[in-house]
Amino acid sequence: MESAHYFSAQPAGPFTRKPLTVELAGATRRLQTSSGIFSPDGLDKGTAILLSEVPPPAPQGNLLDIGCGWGPIALTMGLLAPHARVQAVDVNERCVTLTNENAALLDLGNVTACLPDDVDPAVTFDTIWSNPPIRIGKDGLHELLLTWLPRLASGGNAWLVVQKNLGADSLQRWLAETLDGSFSVSRESTSKSFRVLRIRRASQ
Repeated sequence: MESAHYFSAQPAGPFTRKPLTVELAGATRRLQTSSGIFSPDGLDKGTAILLSEVPPPAPQGNLLDIGCGWGPIALTMGLLAPHARVQAVDVNERCVTLTNENAALLDLGNVTACLPDDVDPAVTFDTIWSNPPIRIGKDGLHELLLTWLPRLASGGNAWLVVQKNLGADSLQRWLAETLDGSFSVSRESTSKSFRVLRIRRASQ
């Protein structure tokens, strides 16, 4: 049950780090994890599908991981785009700490995790990758996505992985109806029970 409240700022239970060995960006990585976060025991199915289905992130500029957990998406971005600046955000302070520590373990000076309110409001992002926290509820999810997706830079792409039975198709329709005309929303692939959605901002 500890991980059921992974979207709490300060999850219950002790913050006890434990080792985690996982494949990221084509190699075995030795990292650390803890209870009280999303998918503490490894790479969850949705994130694994996202990382296997999306094209490489922008090689330079600013990249964003929304809801970083222990850091698999942000770390992969940092490994694939060493000349880009990767920003990871999570409301869970334990996730922020773990992602920063795991970035240090991989010597990724281009990856920084922080709380959402600590991101410079003037920064826009060339690539956004996210396995968004569907279980925070529809209203919370919509607020989250409308906070970050409008910060896509001109010509930028966001990629989201969402389980079909948790509302992927209705979310796709809502995004298409809600975002302004500079955005296009499409389903790029379906794998197992997940959809990969692409949100593109037109070049200006």
